[in-house]
Amino acid sequence: MKVILFNGSRNEHGSTHTALNFVAEELNKNGVETEIFWVGNRAVNGEIDALVNEAVEKLQSTDGIVLGSPVYYASPSGELIAFLDRLYWQGEKFLRFKPAAAVTVARRAGTTACLDVLNKYITYAQQPVVTSRYWNMVHGLNGADVLQDEEGIQIMRTIGRNMAWILKSIEAGKQAGVAQPESEKKIFTNFIR
Repeated sequence: MKVILFNGSRNEHGSTHTALNFVAEELNKNGVETEIFWVGNRAVNGEIDALVNEAVEKLQSTDGIVLGSPVYYASPSGELIAFLDRLYWQGEKFLRFKPAAAVTVARRAGTTACLDVLNKYITYAQQPVVTSRYWNMVHGLNGADVLQDEEGIQIMRTIGRNMAWILKSIEAGKQAGVAQPESEKKIFTNFIR
């Protein structure tokens, strides 16, 4: 089993990376392979097609994902939004029914609004949403600050354990003959006539 953790921060090894590392460590302890995929500035500097193609290729052999972002103006980073808009359009069939979690990191506030934006991508693709014991957030301006948020770190660890449990439950269901739901063809309703 494998989970890709998407780091939507401009800073490759900042507070978002620190938070995602706690999730990844817990997944690893539970026998799940992980990879942190840094979105960085590639989504907005003319490399978005290559970035999305690379991610879609990885999704084909991935069992779950985590979306991680710092909070910018009570929203995910612009880089991550640009990336996710394309990723979910191009790679939705590889995301469907794969468990996913959203993680936000803020110096102070805006985390719940940011989580709301990220969770909408997840629910769009019919992905089971992985939760923790509280909202999936941690606080800190940088990685060192994040290490001081003991509750936030516990939340990250819990996400990892919960994701591993859900992945193993899905695998056990498959082995027991429980079929994945069939997706209906999307109906698009235009309210303007």
